[in-house]
Amino acid sequence: MLKISLKSKGIGAERELLHMFWANKWACIRVAGSGSMIYPSPDLLAGNNLRKIAIECKITKSEYQYFTKKEIEELIEFSRLFGAESFVSVKFQGLGWKFFTLEDLKETDKKYVCSRHLAEIRGLDFNDII
Repeated sequence: MLKISLKSKGIGAERELLHMFWANKWACIRVAGSGSMIYPSPDLLAGNNLRKIAIECKITKSEYQYFTKKEIEELIEFSRLFGAESFVSVKFQGLGWKFFTLEDLKETDKKYVCSRHLAEIRGLDFNDII
């Protein structure tokens, strides 16, 4: 059995979401190297003729998903400069993609967090976003 790296799983998840946007007539690009370059950049940038959204994506089997403060700060900075709305999206196992505004996330001393429970009660579905 092949062991797939966490990075590969994350890239695969980003690509899945990218294809979902294109299938619904939204342009979408994946920003290779997001989080590892000197400039702030989201994982995905999607838009149509009415909206632009910048998205930080995660996939998890856990009940909680954490985002570093740096990830969120860079998402905010990029979105402000680009004129896009900011979202984080998490694919919890068995739940599908859920989208959150940054206000939905709980801030801790070192990170931001969202839970599966929050996803079930407040998370936006893909169709809510498009």
